[in-house]
Amino acid sequence: MKITDLKPALVWQCFDDITKVPRPTHHLDRMREFLVGWAEKHNIAVATDEVGNVVMRKAATPGHEDAPGIILQGHQDMVAEKLPSSNHDFMNDPIETIVDGEWVRANGTTLGADNGMGCAAAMAVLLDDTLVHGPLECLFTVDEEQGLIGANGLQPGFVTGEILLNLDSEEMGQLVIGCAGGKVTIVRLPYKMVEAPAGLEYYRVAIGGLKGGHSGMEIGLGRANANQQLARFLCQSFIYWELAEIDGGGLANAIPRDAHVVIGVKAGEGEMLLKKVADFNDMLHNELRGVENPDFTFSAEAVEVCEKVMEKRTAEDLVRALFAAPNGVQGMSHAIEGLIETSCNLASVKMKDEEVVVTVHQRSSVDSRRDEIADRIKALFTLIGAIVEFDDAYVGWAPNPESKVLKVAVKSYEELFGKEPKVEALHAGLECGLFLEKMPALDMVSFGPTLKDIHSPGEKANIKSVEDFWKLLTDILRRLA
Repeated sequence: MKITDLKPALVWQCFDDITKVPRPTHHLDRMREFLVGWAEKHNIAVATDEVGNVVMRKAATPGHEDAPGIILQGHQDMVAEKLPSSNHDFMNDPIETIVDGEWVRANGTTLGADNGMGCAAAMAVLLDDTLVHGPLECLFTVDEEQGLIGANGLQPGFVTGEILLNLDSEEMGQLVIGCAGGKVTIVRLPYKMVEAPAGLEYYRVAIGGLKGGHSGMEIGLGRANANQQLARFLCQSFIYWELAEIDGGGLANAIPRDAHVVIGVKAGEGEMLLKKVADFNDMLHNELRGVENPDFTFSAEAVEVCEKVMEKRTAEDLVRALFAAPNGVQGMSHAIEGLIETSCNLASVKMKDEEVVVTVHQRSSVDSRRDEIADRIKALFTLIGAIVEFDDAYVGWAPNPESKVLKVAVKSYEELFGKEPKVEALHAGLECGLFLEKMPALDMVSFGPTLKDIHSPGEKANIKSVEDFWKLLTDILRRLA
């Protein structure tokens, strides 16, 4: 079965079209061209702005011209993550989708249902002339996943609706009315490679196959951070080592699943290293039982002798700082029970042009706490001689329990499904806070189908929830008209 055989047909057809367009964050030229061409093909009014946002407009259903203007909003980009075994080229290859029982997933890569499914639903609304709705604007923003560039760059008047339905949430039955803000911290530690001491044996020590996931939605699930666990091993192994290579993680908003080092140990101590690696592997599996993939690995293998290693003091300082860095949940909300207030994701460690670049993503529903964690990272890494910069800061979205569109959405959900929805704020970041800064009178709610393990190759979309999401969206539009 193909996804184009699924219901609702219009939504899945539009999503299938989107999966054929390469669209990793910051590489959206083809996606923008696709959207504009798609709109022109279907005689839909379309415009773009300076940063690449696309808006499509549809007149109200006859007789409903005086209804409030509605903005349906999703983002064009997807997180590009894949399994180490995958040869997928995100810059050129279409996503290979697989219907797997009750779910749709991709073949070894992220699916891009975040937020391709929201975009597909908006496109389906534009195509379906049986629906009842007021004046519609469908806004497709750019580069939400890193920097919220489209929302930041939105100019006054590009969209004019009074109500915004954000289609970028990941749990059917959840109506979102608030979210955290965030900031990315970039650490740059200069290093020198020096002649390796004689007589060392070299090993590649690696952790892989962790679940990873969204650094906002899954940060509270206790999943392991590959970068920090690898640093933990090096700090706790109590053997002499020289560091020739270190690499881990990828995108700022994804919990790192894989990391490795190449280290040199004294001749004759290789067996000791392998024993310590095996013991550490057993310990991690015991600690993470029921939380992580049961088949994740922490392993070592012999590799060729390296001629150069990182200067010893720099290597030790780096590893200790990675082990000591704040990571995971840093505080719970005092305002909303059960909500994570503040978190930190030690996202990536890369050797680039004689610098080790460490990327850390902080999130918080309280801007001062977000900044506190970022400043703690700065204080820690400055101690070892690193240069620390902040990037991609964005504001949160303060909940408004009195929202009129929320009341409409709650009533719609209750009458459609016979139960109450969950009305919540998220620890993940949405573009809504930035929209509210630019359009203070905007009334907003966010919802979407059930997606699991987003920002990881395990990302999947629940088929039944897509149908329910479509029912809810179209019924809300009818009620607002």
